[in-house]
Amino acid sequence: MSTPRQPRETRPAGTESARGAGPVGLEPLAVLPVFVPLQGKRAVLAGSNGGAPWKVKLLAAAGANVDVYAPEPSDELRAVPGEIVAGSVTLHERQWREADLQGAAFVIGAMEDEADCIAFVAAGRRAGAIVNAVDRPHLCDVKFGAIVNRSPMVVGISTEGAAPVFGQTVRARIEGMLPRGFKAWIGAARDWREEVTGRFHAFSDRRAFWERFTDRAFAEPDRAPTQTDLAELLGETEAAPKGGAVTLVGAGPGDAELLTLKALRALRNADVILYDDLVAPEILDYARREARTMLVGKTGHGPSCRQDDINALMVQLAKSGKQVVRLKSGDPLVFGRAGEEIDACRAAGIPVSVVPGVSAAQGAAASLCVSLTNRDAARRLQFVTGHDRRGALPEDLNWGALADPSVTTVVYMPKKTLGVLLERAIAEGLAPETPALLVFNATRRDQRVVDGTAHDLATRVEAAGLEGPAILMVGEALRRMGAEAALAASAPDKLAI
Repeated sequence: MSTPRQPRETRPAGTESARGAGPVGLEPLAVLPVFVPLQGKRAVLAGSNGGAPWKVKLLAAAGANVDVYAPEPSDELRAVPGEIVAGSVTLHERQWREADLQGAAFVIGAMEDEADCIAFVAAGRRAGAIVNAVDRPHLCDVKFGAIVNRSPMVVGISTEGAAPVFGQTVRARIEGMLPRGFKAWIGAARDWREEVTGRFHAFSDRRAFWERFTDRAFAEPDRAPTQTDLAELLGETEAAPKGGAVTLVGAGPGDAELLTLKALRALRNADVILYDDLVAPEILDYARREARTMLVGKTGHGPSCRQDDINALMVQLAKSGKQVVRLKSGDPLVFGRAGEEIDACRAAGIPVSVVPGVSAAQGAAASLCVSLTNRDAARRLQFVTGHDRRGALPEDLNWGALADPSVTTVVYMPKKTLGVLLERAIAEGLAPETPALLVFNATRRDQRVVDGTAHDLATRVEAAGLEGPAILMVGEALRRMGAEAALAASAPDKLAI
């Protein structure tokens, strides 16, 4: 029997390990990403090295009024004032003076001479300006990164100088992901925000409006939003049912990239997330920073929260008006006690929905590139549980079905009863040489595989001494793994025995 424990609130998503190991904070940041408003403010650039023209254009694009001081400006720098579409640029063909920096919000040193640059940086700081020096990071208060411009949405990318080409490639990838039409949608959001705030006093209603707005922007990114869109979105938000709800979400077997788009949306919309021990910690990073996260851990044969306590907490939170996500490893509808939680919500009159996830069986099979329903080896695929409510081997298993040579069997939670289960299946007619394998931590970086036969797998697993969630696969279909898959399964970092 499992040792009972109480649901425990952790910190907002991203501030505590999903396994409750204590606060871990944000991952370390090499730099603090901030955005500097320069609209209508004065900026100064001194010098005319190769980076000067681009920096002037950047300051002007942000709406700054830029004074450029350069005794011998390059032809490219001379051309900048005629190329800008925002802000202003005035070129002064002389050496900078300390008085030139007074009243400047942002100053950039772009001179070749090191001593001149050091003097300029010191003068800029005395003037109270933010300081940057081109190609001299040791002199900078702030540094420029790669930029994706969908203004008023701006994405900045920094590798802290470690890999500029890598940063540029990331910028190019993001450029391709963000339709240019988003600029119009973000502009509409800015224009409509005051009206939305005036219409909806409750934060939850405003958030619901902007969620609908975002869904429509992603669905139709290449057209500009209109007043018709605003009217429809306002109407939909006003007509939507109010109150809390519960969504059961499948987190998949471990790899965060296996989350569905619908699961991501549910996580981002949640007020409270009730999650299990087996949910990969990085999956919680997709939640809103304001969301509460609560560990309601359920582990096989280990300390676990009582199902009744989880049900009661889930209902209580939803009745208080919260959008609750019950986040479960794998697919909640496959040995995830989803039925009990759905029944509890319905009995309490709480709206409930389910977002399926990639099951452990699918994830493990995919990681090994093996088809569980190979038509030459398996006419049926069956999922069974390795233990009952008492933690023992279920007494009502269909042993004839388990011994059928034309079936692929996947056993969930098999570790405690592995030996007796395979021994009984062989006694009921399963060929001892039938391929069998146990996959630990399927799809995760620490995935391990113990392979063998129905006859010897239990011994091999005991010798391997591995920990973590596991899934058992038995059947002739496993013999059909291709050479590439077999090599992957037997790689030193994947195979235990």
